[in-house]
Amino acid sequence: MSNKIQQYLRDHKYNTAPDETYSHIDEWLEWYQGDVEKFHRYKVYNGVVTTENKRYSMGMAKKLCEDWANLILNEKVSIKAGDYEKRLNEILEANNFRVRGNQLLEMMFALGTGAFVEYRDASDNVIIDYIRADMIYPLSWDNGDITECAFGTTRVIDGKENIYLQIHRLGREEDVENPELYYIENRYIEADSGKEIEPPEEIEPLVQTGYEKPLFQIITPNICNNIDLDSPLGISIYANCISQLKGCDLIYDSYVNEFILGRKRILVPISAAKMQMQKEGITAPVFDASDSVYYQMPGDRQEDLKLTEVDMAIRAQEHELGMQRSLDILSLKAGMGTGRFQFNSTGVKTATEVISDKSDLYQNLQRNEIPVKSALISMIKAVAFLDFGKEIDPTVDFDDSIIEDSNTTIDRNIKLIQAGLRSKLTAIMEIDKCSEMDAKKELERIAEDSQITGQDVDWTKGDQDESEQEKGDAGESEKEKEEKTDDSQGREKTGPANKK
Repeated sequence: MSNKIQQYLRDHKYNTAPDETYSHIDEWLEWYQGDVEKFHRYKVYNGVVTTENKRYSMGMAKKLCEDWANLILNEKVSIKAGDYEKRLNEILEANNFRVRGNQLLEMMFALGTGAFVEYRDASDNVIIDYIRADMIYPLSWDNGDITECAFGTTRVIDGKENIYLQIHRLGREEDVENPELYYIENRYIEADSGKEIEPPEEIEPLVQTGYEKPLFQIITPNICNNIDLDSPLGISIYANCISQLKGCDLIYDSYVNEFILGRKRILVPISAAKMQMQKEGITAPVFDASDSVYYQMPGDRQEDLKLTEVDMAIRAQEHELGMQRSLDILSLKAGMGTGRFQFNSTGVKTATEVISDKSDLYQNLQRNEIPVKSALISMIKAVAFLDFGKEIDPTVDFDDSIIEDSNTTIDRNIKLIQAGLRSKLTAIMEIDKCSEMDAKKELERIAEDSQITGQDVDWTKGDQDESEQEKGDAGESEKEKEEKTDDSQGREKTGPANKK
């Protein structure tokens, strides 16, 4: 599909990105899926025939991408949009943003590039598409920023597979109305022949967006593309860690096979196998050639060799040590520092230790948040424009509590305020991850609360007499209470009501 789309774009005078980065996307995808045919398929000679084997995989490529996506775009990411926030959350929820956005970041770290694409559907709903690298075709770019782009997906129409190509481009000379605005071309191409066909009736061939900014946002890992320095596409987070991924899978495969081969092995003399085959008239060994328990001895060995049992000791400790070293190197190369993955974890570290011990992770996380934050803000602005025709000024705050203890942040701000080195406004913005406007409102509420003191409120109103009586009773001694009781009893006997 990729070749047909690129050829179609070239035929229509569109410039496309070089093929060098695209050629690596398939390799990155295989590692993401944990099954690289050239590596995970291998052959072993068992003394008789060569058998096909599949190498065990830890799937660390996918694990790396999952962790990076969860660190950046998780459920605690705060998106503020003022009065438009409620409506924005409805649109994001309708597009399953919290789930699909995280999945897009995972695919972006795996394949090097991802994209948010916004448009209105036939029912006039605002739609957000989540596009992976092998469906993205940059058409023009400036200093690494993609300004025009095509997105290709597969659609089935009348039982036939077709390619739906959505081209986002700036206006041209023939677009007399508004050449400075963006246009969207909707094209359909036959998957087999590559010929253009008419789009469905509900799809307009050309749509003027009325927006001077693109209705798409490209995201890539914040690392240089060392495969093609001039390409606008990004590279996988593990593009330079293939050797380390191989090392992890080699050691893990050996570790698993250590237990498989740790079973008892039996040496079978060729003479014994021949006698058995002659007796039964069979031309194949009596044991399964793919069974690694048996090993047939060659004919030039002693013919009187008996079935010999070999019991191997399992080298679990050596494998676990080697596995941990491989994981540490992989984690370091992928920007997560050492110690991120524990093959045999002995405990859980606190968030404070994460900052002090894994500064590589902290710094690289902050770096990778930059392009994602920029893309999210542009996406929200595009959604608001499509929804009611105006831009808004949103804010996006990531959740750093995974690597930074929130209590430590609060304590640090309190000390800075007390020392006169930070304003309360700035402290509230950092602690609550809110905008300056929200922080000012919070300060106003705090000021209103501080005006209410205990002297201003009569907490005992209505109960004053009762409380004073209780206080007087509490201050009386036991002797005074007894005298008071005796006196009251004497009055009951000699009072006016008892006189005859």
